[in-house]
Amino acid sequence: MTPTDLHFTTIAEAARLIAARKLSLVELTETYLNRIEALDDQLDSFVTITGDRARREARAAEAEILSSGPRSKLHGIPYCLKDIFDTAGIRTTAQSKLLADNVPVTDSFCQARLSEAGGVLLGKNATWEFAHGGPSWDVLFPPARNPWNTDHSPAGSSSGSGAAVAAGFAPATMGTDTGGSIRGPAAACGIAGLKPTYGRVSRRGVIPNCFSHDHAGPLAWTTEDVALLMQIVAGHDPLDPGSADMPVPDYAAALTGDVSGLVIGVPWRWLEEELPLKAPTRAAFDAALAVYAALGAEIREVSLPTLKAYEDAKKIIAIVELFSIHEQDLRTRPELFGASLRYRIIAGGLVRAEEYVQAMRARTDLARAMQAVMGTVDVIMLPTGEPAGLLEPVPPQTLFTRSSYMTAFNVGGNPALSICSGFNDAGLPFSLQIVGRLFDEATVLRVGDAYERATPWRERRPALTARAKV
Repeated sequence: MTPTDLHFTTIAEAARLIAARKLSLVELTETYLNRIEALDDQLDSFVTITGDRARREARAAEAEILSSGPRSKLHGIPYCLKDIFDTAGIRTTAQSKLLADNVPVTDSFCQARLSEAGGVLLGKNATWEFAHGGPSWDVLFPPARNPWNTDHSPAGSSSGSGAAVAAGFAPATMGTDTGGSIRGPAAACGIAGLKPTYGRVSRRGVIPNCFSHDHAGPLAWTTEDVALLMQIVAGHDPLDPGSADMPVPDYAAALTGDVSGLVIGVPWRWLEEELPLKAPTRAAFDAALAVYAALGAEIREVSLPTLKAYEDAKKIIAIVELFSIHEQDLRTRPELFGASLRYRIIAGGLVRAEEYVQAMRARTDLARAMQAVMGTVDVIMLPTGEPAGLLEPVPPQTLFTRSSYMTAFNVGGNPALSICSGFNDAGLPFSLQIVGRLFDEATVLRVGDAYERATPWRERRPALTARAKV
């Protein structure tokens, strides 16, 4: 295989080659490290590169596989992590000057699972500060850029994660999602990203943003790869109080390519009245629905509570919990926060206790309403958002004024997948969001995989050219 073939190899493809002993893991790892070195100065998707460790892990994996075969689909395959996942002996900064010298002594649950599966850690990806404030230019590292057009944003807060996978710097990464921080970057960067059901993947060892809404989940080039990663990281963790003790199905086995007879619900009021889609995005969404109809799925309208109701509850809860996490540092070391995050933390200190309680009560009602609607369909489908905008400073107050198609599913806790559904005239990805019943990631992944099989979008990759060194 040529280096180009290697750096755009999916996890599933690499796993098949490894099992057949047709792929050198040392060569695969070196290909990614060389590509990162040559091109990441254009994207800033990595904040820490663990090259020496990756080479050691690749050599060890190759020897193990030659001796006894692969122990998982990830064995010997490189991956990376959003820089809020603790990594023992490796700096974990959350992109903040507050944690510039933070070196954890233990691994996060997800890192431990990925390491046990035999994965090869390439490094840590850029994020917004503490997975919340950004994009910012006054924090520890510069913000990541979108590989489809470096003038554009990769969205946040798993910004470097989305950019790295799309650019062919790694086939797999882990991100977090509190109001869209996996799905937004997946959409902006044209990859697949899954926010699992709340509690499906442990958040132990992940720097928190909002205890009651945080989710950890995988990003990869295809839905199939996301399913393979979920098989490794999903499961009960008794040391995470939010972890759910639920059986984990065989996610890869669910990818049958068949969606005939499934019922897809579309919340048209959200898309046409509350937050109307721009014409090109609406056309791309209609085209995606037509693909599913041709595959035998039924499309019907569903009615959910207003986007505003979900947004209002989540925003009040999130800023209060954010303040509770960072209050001490805000009072004693405020100058070490970036301006965007500092503004947003302060807002959390202005909310009264009774308002937080009422927001939590509203959340319960809104979540119940969502589950009632989900009981009438197999999945809900809508765009993840509009194509990526320019990478530029965003007024901090937009956290409270902008609406999103993603937040409601953090409030409900439902699994939600973002996949690529085409490209606009500027070459930026459109996206499709697929939402399932609680703990039914299998159906969500089945629906996403069927679309990817039926469309050509996975064959298109961003073009990056190394700059001349001076």
